[in-house]
Amino acid sequence: MFEPVKIAPSILSADFMNLARDIERIDKGGAGFIHVDVMDGHFVNNLTMGVPIVKQLKRVTNVPLDVHLMIDNPQKQLPWYLDAGADYVTVHAEVLDENQLCEIIDQIHQAGAKAGVSVKPSTSLEVLKPVVDRVDMVLIMSVEPGFSGQSYIEGSDERVAEVVLMAREKGVSPLIEVDGGMNVDTVGKVCAQGADVIVCGNAVCAASDPAAALQEIERIANAAQA
Repeated sequence: MFEPVKIAPSILSADFMNLARDIERIDKGGAGFIHVDVMDGHFVNNLTMGVPIVKQLKRVTNVPLDVHLMIDNPQKQLPWYLDAGADYVTVHAEVLDENQLCEIIDQIHQAGAKAGVSVKPSTSLEVLKPVVDRVDMVLIMSVEPGFSGQSYIEGSDERVAEVVLMAREKGVSPLIEVDGGMNVDTVGKVCAQGADVIVCGNAVCAASDPAAALQEIERIANAAQA
């Protein structure tokens, strides 16, 4: 929360036939995280990557792996991603009750990783109140999760501001991550309100020069935050 902004390129938008090349490019650009979107075809309609990709990424990059579990059964699958080397693991509040969420956060911490909780655009931020002082990151979805290339949902910056206030009231400062429609035109809105981790898909990975694109978004983000 008001940390220097880090960009987390989403490899969902990478060229999977040239993934090692794309990882090298975003490494060169100074990525703060590599965002790994795990989708199960149930919680969201799309089906994406899993444990083997996380294991392979861990072997080729030192950039922290930010694994976003968009799945119905994180209790079952969480150990797989912790064993694979995820540095941050974010689960969705929509699929867990308060006790389950607290248990998963504890499990992530016991494994030596950082814990995150995410909410979809239509989910009340009230679900975060019991855990905002226990997590390392809050992920605000600024599109409906499932597919890359969507447009930013206006008002998502106001949700960032609400989380900042909620965290301050608890005396904590988790990282606030925003995912969805982030580019040079939208990143300033959320960073001005306190976002400090920005997930970028097409805006970075599909750019002709991903490193330069990443650095430009980071520049705009930090200027807006200041």
